[in-house]
Amino acid sequence: MRKDEPVTLLAVARAAGVSKTTASDALRGSGRVSAETRAMVTRVADTLGYVPNGTARHLRRASTGTIGLHVPDVLTRSTYYMPFVFGVVENAAARDYDITLITSGSPSRVPRVDGLILGDPLAGDAVVEKLMTSGLPTVTCEHFPGDAAADGVVWSRHSDKLTEMLGHLRASGAAHPALVAAGSESEWAASLQRGYREWCVDVGIPPAVRTVPFEAAAEDVHAAVEDLLAAEPHLDALVCAPAGAAARLQPALRRTGSPFLLASCVDSPAMSLADPPITAIDLRPREAGATCADLLFDLLDGRAAPGTERIHPIELNLRASTRPARAGG
Repeated sequence: MRKDEPVTLLAVARAAGVSKTTASDALRGSGRVSAETRAMVTRVADTLGYVPNGTARHLRRASTGTIGLHVPDVLTRSTYYMPFVFGVVENAAARDYDITLITSGSPSRVPRVDGLILGDPLAGDAVVEKLMTSGLPTVTCEHFPGDAAADGVVWSRHSDKLTEMLGHLRASGAAHPALVAAGSESEWAASLQRGYREWCVDVGIPPAVRTVPFEAAAEDVHAAVEDLLAAEPHLDALVCAPAGAAARLQPALRRTGSPFLLASCVDSPAMSLADPPITAIDLRPREAGATCADLLFDLLDGRAAPGTERIHPIELNLRASTRPARAGG
């Protein structure tokens, strides 16, 4: 074997003094192989630089070696999208799997893949509906608001985290916070609206909500906020659900001259770099993508049963935009 040739399983077996079958079982963690033999074969493989042949392994398992990843088209314009995709891709690559990226503009046929991950699937999306009923093992990031049920769900307690944010705003002196919601096609958006309205009932104030489309342009968000302030001038804080909206609104709110507290339901570099930096909920998208991939592979390997749900923790980052204004400025 030349130095530039890949190390084969047979070479590992010979160097370890075991059969090819024993070497294979030891490296895959299967078969009746003692712990000592498994450790010895693994050491030999590492020393020789053995890399498993992913394609051959997938063929033996009647697998395509590929999983499908769907994200709504609107997320491709969000800073949430790329880290989420990286989280899935990195996890899949560690298992010798490729990714087929599917968007809502993709052909209607179901791709040849072993399983599917759907990032924040939207109700009414024809491609999502077809994927959800494809019969392939499917994991969604957040519950699908349509009729079909995924085999696995990774979801976060968005309503609880929004309640924590609203409590912080109230402690900072905001008596009447408003919400700019991002439609209701996704479970994420719907849970934020539910959480806000329930909080308003609990504290005894009327809700002040304006809803913009999930993919709303900046001018749509500005118009919604202007309408809110004109209709309810007593408002003293604003929570923005659409990704990036709070940072785009901040200059206009500052020009009103009122000590308006501002927060976002989606964190991003734009929030931390704003002036002042904006309080936001960190959805930890890279970790969310990795957790979705973990669950899908667990379903494919039989380590998780259909119907499994896993909670993905999210965080509230408190920043200067929600601190009480100091007297005199």
